[in-house]
Amino acid sequence: MKILVCISSVPDTTSKINFTADKSAFDKNGIQWVINPLDEFALTKAIKLQESQGATVTVLNVGDATTEPVIRKALAIGANDGVRVNLDPKDSYSTAKEIASVAQNGGYDLVLCGKESIDYNGGSVPGMVAQLLNQPFVNASVGLDVNGSEATAVREIEGGKETISVKLPAVIAGQKGLVDEKDLIIPNMRGIMSARTKPLQVVEPTSSEVKVQGVSYDSVPPRAAVKIVSPDNLDELVRLLHEEAKVI
Repeated sequence: MKILVCISSVPDTTSKINFTADKSAFDKNGIQWVINPLDEFALTKAIKLQESQGATVTVLNVGDATTEPVIRKALAIGANDGVRVNLDPKDSYSTAKEIASVAQNGGYDLVLCGKESIDYNGGSVPGMVAQLLNQPFVNASVGLDVNGSEATAVREIEGGKETISVKLPAVIAGQKGLVDEKDLIIPNMRGIMSARTKPLQVVEPTSSEVKVQGVSYDSVPPRAAVKIVSPDNLDELVRLLHEEAKVI
């Protein structure tokens, strides 16, 4: 079985987010980059299938050369090889199109990814990939088993869980719960050293078509100062809620 795991390079959640002076782009200076956490759940699941079923695991990233340290980390976690599409992604469609091209040409049985990236939270790439490949798609999966040419996925729905059976090849988008957090793999020294020699193929994009263009970005406004009201001064509390907060 051949598994393709799509990973995004995203800012560490502790990084301070800034934009360029004209607010036209994200300022990448001083940012620490990590594997998108939801993609890491998918990668860990792929490694488990590698161990239990002898699957080969390829990690794929659509990005420029600055994303290669993140790809190497995925290789250190246990992926067999990596592919980087040499494109700075501008929208979900261009990203999905390149993923679908690699998946189609590589003849993968299963495409795994997180349901969304934590930077843009678009959540549209996995579904687009499935549509472009004309393959079954299960979103927000919290459980996955593969038996021969069939995959059984579990996804959360309102009030419970739904179990879905699909024929391979298929696209599965996972979220927290796809594997236990305690099972997430921290690369050891042996893995880090072996990652340096694992194949990392760089391919050129098949298209430069972009359907959505970002116009501008704005930071979240700073929080207003907190006003402390004595529990004995209810009149003042009511006045503030009415005149300033305007909630009553």
